[in-house]
Amino acid sequence: MKAGLIGIGVVVALALFGRFVPLHGALMWVSTAVGLLAYAAIGALAGWFLATPRAPGRGAGAGAIAGLISGLVAGVVGIALRFGQITSGAGMPGMSPQQAAQLRAIAQSGTPLALILAPSALCVTAIGSALSAIGGAILSAVVPD
Repeated sequence: MKAGLIGIGVVVALALFGRFVPLHGALMWVSTAVGLLAYAAIGALAGWFLATPRAPGRGAGAGAIAGLISGLVAGVVGIALRFGQITSGAGMPGMSPQQAAQLRAIAQSGTPLALILAPSALCVTAIGSALSAIGGAILSAVVPD
């Protein structure tokens, strides 16, 4: 649980950074890699907090739970930020003006934006949980008791 709470702080900071700082080209790829590594680190942290004796299976479970907690919060924060950017007409990093205009038109047509944005939150949660489980299993297998 402690690793999940620490992970929330990390992924929310990364989500805020990614939504408001315009990254283009190689910096976008670096930002993505840092986000993925952050989930693995959250899982490793969960494995570190395990009581001895550590086992890869227990580390994977603890990492998956920490990643699930962090991923859910990151997904909700991401949806809220993107919803605010779409409805306010603000620029969105990583999205062309035509794509942003199309999303605004969909929102104005009455389609709930949550239906459009929710799949990305589910993907963030699933990927984050999987990477955290891998990180927790690796750390639990490598670090001696």
